[in-house]
Amino acid sequence: MTDRIHELLHRNLQEVFGEADAARRRAAIEELYTEDCILYVPPGTFVGREALDKFAGDLRATHPHFAYVPHGESQALHNAGRLAWGSGPRGGAPDYTGLDVIIVHDGKIAALYVFLDSIPS
Repeated sequence: MTDRIHELLHRNLQEVFGEADAARRRAAIEELYTEDCILYVPPGTFVGREALDKFAGDLRATHPHFAYVPHGESQALHNAGRLAWGSGPRGGAPDYTGLDVIIVHDGKIAALYVFLDSIPS
């Protein structure tokens, strides 16, 4: 389970929130998330794959040239994991940083909590 949690954290960062192609992002969400997943982010709570997909796509559209870069190693504990990251222009310093915390059920992300260290203006 530990390896799967590390994989989910990294793939979520790149293939869901870092993915500009809507079809690839949706395929990743189908593979990585439970059907009834819950996303907790500063703007609110989003339930289900469709809501997650819309949120991730809308977020990506606000800064299509940004890349998500892990900061340090991901950690796994029982059925949970965390990964710190930064986001900013490719090759540059991050404009903002955060921490993803996931809860995993049956090998998929059931809940994602996104903590932002700084909120972009």
